[in-house]
Amino acid sequence: MTLTFLNVFIAVLIAIAFVAANAAYLVWCERKGAGFIQRRPGPVENGPWGLLQPPVDGIKLMTKQLLIPGGVDKIVFMVAPVLAMFPTIISFVTIPFSEKIVAHNMNIGLLMIFVFGSMSAMALLMAGWSSRNKYSMISSIRAVSQAVAYEIPMLVTVITIVMITGSMDLMEIVHRQSGGFWHWNVWPLQNGLFNILMPISFLIFFVCSLAETNRAPFDLGEAESELVAGFHTEYSSMGFGLFFMGEYANIVIGACLTTILFLGGWDCPFGLFPGVWWFLLKVYCLIFTFIWIRWTFPRTTIYSLLNLSWKVLIPISLFNLLLTAGLLKVF
Repeated sequence: MTLTFLNVFIAVLIAIAFVAANAAYLVWCERKGAGFIQRRPGPVENGPWGLLQPPVDGIKLMTKQLLIPGGVDKIVFMVAPVLAMFPTIISFVTIPFSEKIVAHNMNIGLLMIFVFGSMSAMALLMAGWSSRNKYSMISSIRAVSQAVAYEIPMLVTVITIVMITGSMDLMEIVHRQSGGFWHWNVWPLQNGLFNILMPISFLIFFVCSLAETNRAPFDLGEAESELVAGFHTEYSSMGFGLFFMGEYANIVIGACLTTILFLGGWDCPFGLFPGVWWFLLKVYCLIFTFIWIRWTFPRTTIYSLLNLSWKVLIPISLFNLLLTAGLLKVF
């Protein structure tokens, strides 16, 4: 029992360091990628290619004063950034980066990640409500409605994968896709079951991951041109920093889950270089796609955002669920 607790504690510390490093240097990648797409240099002043810009920004955030505006609900106001950050960190504990690199594997690891992930919407609602700012409140309402709308098709798609693999154990889901890239769940044929909608399920899950992390073109919760800075308008110093790190941690979680559920996890399609490096390659390719989409497509409207989920993604994901259930029953 003590050894298990110690392993989880060390894993949480490693996850915090991993999240902090990702939050810092994914911002650098995003700024450089945005500069390349928009034909400008991006960060260049601090260090070669601007590589020292992330630690400089981090020091700036940590040394700023944490201001609490008058009239806010102080306890809720201070708890919201923590609630946005630490449930995501705990989710890293059960993610298998390779056959041997996993802090604590659980037979319901997939369910645990979604349970902790649902707390992010609560954090945004608490931040907007406690800020005593009309723009923050409107932003939090948008963010919660968006989270509810896109969690449904995402969870229905996940249920489809659980039905095919017969497990919520992330390690087992990866093992069921081993043996070559043609066994991955992204293809219509997997485990002897032919389902032509599986590539569409991958796209649904990817779009929902994009929306759940409040990324453009689905960043209606922030929408700087309409709502100042959204739910974190009144936050400064590390209060803002925790929201910032939580967003990038959710991006990494979404990319990891997409890799595990659809792209074979650490499985190498050519039988070479298996393990954690192959897993990270897939994850960061997906994260690059997140960045690419953000700086390519304009922000949508809140009505188009919700209509896409309720009128398109949810019906398709439900039909795929029924089709998968029927195919499993028959074949």
